[in-house]
Amino acid sequence: MSTPFMGMVAGMALAFAGFFGGFGAFLLVAALGGLGWVVGRWADGGGSVQDVRDAFERSRR
Repeated sequence: MSTPFMGMVAGMALAFAGFFGGFGAFLLVAALGGLGWVVGRWADGGGSVQDVRDAFERSRR
């Protein structure tokens, strides 16, 4: 799918969430959409589960 089409779908999802659920639902959908975008970019870049495990282990030290 093209980037403009995906942007349109995301915009429509935010509009529906804002209309039916209010501003809180709008923010929740926006935050989860951003998180999904980050995870998708990470996966496209060849990310692995070991990368996530290493990041959590570094933060505990």
